[in-house]
Amino acid sequence: MSLPETILQFGTGRFLRAFADLFIHQANLAGQNVGKVVLVQSTGGARAEGLTKNQGRYHVLIRGFEKGQVIERLEECESISRALLAQTQWEEILQVAQSPNLKVILSNTTEAGYEVFPQDNSADVPPKSFPAKLLAVLRSRFEAGEGPVAIVPCELRENNAKVLRTIVIELMERWKLDGPLSDFVANKCTWHNTLVDRIVTGTPAGHPLLEQDPMLIACEPYALFAIEEIPGSPRWIEHPSIIWTPDVLPYFLRKVRLLNGAHTALLIKAWPKGFKIVRDAVNDSNLGPWVARLLETEVVPVLEGRVEKPREFAHEVLDRFRNPFLDHKLADISLHHDQKVQVRLVPSREEFQTQFGNPAPMLTDILANGGKLVDPE
Repeated sequence: MSLPETILQFGTGRFLRAFADLFIHQANLAGQNVGKVVLVQSTGGARAEGLTKNQGRYHVLIRGFEKGQVIERLEECESISRALLAQTQWEEILQVAQSPNLKVILSNTTEAGYEVFPQDNSADVPPKSFPAKLLAVLRSRFEAGEGPVAIVPCELRENNAKVLRTIVIELMERWKLDGPLSDFVANKCTWHNTLVDRIVTGTPAGHPLLEQDPMLIACEPYALFAIEEIPGSPRWIEHPSIIWTPDVLPYFLRKVRLLNGAHTALLIKAWPKGFKIVRDAVNDSNLGPWVARLLETEVVPVLEGRVEKPREFAHEVLDRFRNPFLDHKLADISLHHDQKVQVRLVPSREEFQTQFGNPAPMLTDILANGGKLVDPE
């Protein structure tokens, strides 16, 4: 499908390729003509090289529970036009930034992706941190005389676009970039908070298609992409998994407290017992009922009236954890564990105490030592 390059994406990882990039492909097939995606890889080069070799094509293996049934389907994705390396192809990236066709900038960086490095300099080619790269791209577009774009960050952070916008504005002030450029970046471009939700587990080991498509990735059927709708900014895509909403915070709250909170709580209980995979832990005769009871009695009650259908979502979460095809490693969940505990579990414990006047016993128990992980027995 011959379409213009309308989206610049920072991040070549498996999540966005099984999420936004797949939605864009499906919307293109449906006749929306959203456009093509140019990927930017900031570290290494293997994924960019693999995608370039495949001319941007790859497959997504979707399997798990859908409407109570186990399904398995394979979808080819062709929304990516090319993948560029920031270290060696920065000028090509700036050419994309200067294109009149560009409409959207997507991102999915690491946990520390919003960090600005002290050594970041406006003259760097390319800049080192992601916020500095983003500012350089927006500055290049402004200086080329092109119009504003929508910035749609997909990092799992509360008010992600608001946070990122503040960081970029502070960086402009540090670099003494003011006047019309500052107005363009801060006010003319639109910054859309988001909530992203889909479990993507990576390469399905042993799959016969891997010989032809080493970029093959696997994920669950469930997906939700909540995007903040800003008055005057057009919707650039419509999709069954995308919700345009004036406020993404309720979706963020529901997902972080129930799905991510259950992941971290299960990790704390299952890790000392030697479990390695989420599915095995939740299918255990003791751990499964334990995490279900935690959600039902201590997390759902503090969310009722604040988010949509928290009890139903909690039940769906446990089905997602039982997905027979996804080997979701507890070790992956353990990364940045201390920070995750503070975001995913501590607020529910504190809100339970405030709302009901007594401690949440299960949350209090697993957070007794700060939620630290205990090595397997």
